[in-house]
Amino acid sequence: MVMKPSAQFQIGKNGIHDSTIATLGLLLENHKQVRISFLPTSGRTSANIKQMAEEIVSKLSRPCYVKIIGFKVILLRKGLGHDKKQDL
Repeated sequence: MVMKPSAQFQIGKNGIHDSTIATLGLLLENHKQVRISFLPTSGRTSANIKQMAEEIVSKLSRPCYVKIIGFKVILLRKGLGHDKKQDL
């Protein structure tokens, strides 16, 4: 199976539910990273983006790294060699 590099996902007015977490879990199984965009209807603010990202990561069954850029959250799967220091 060939793993695709990234996937896009949007969270809107329905917010974060069990189905959202299940879908993100499936995306992380098949992709190295998932880029989540929080739409204005999700009630996003710069203060609560971090809280929403922490909620997502705590509910996911797969460990991942998190990076927040503006109103986007990037989930990067752990265990793909990203956490090992490479000798040059």
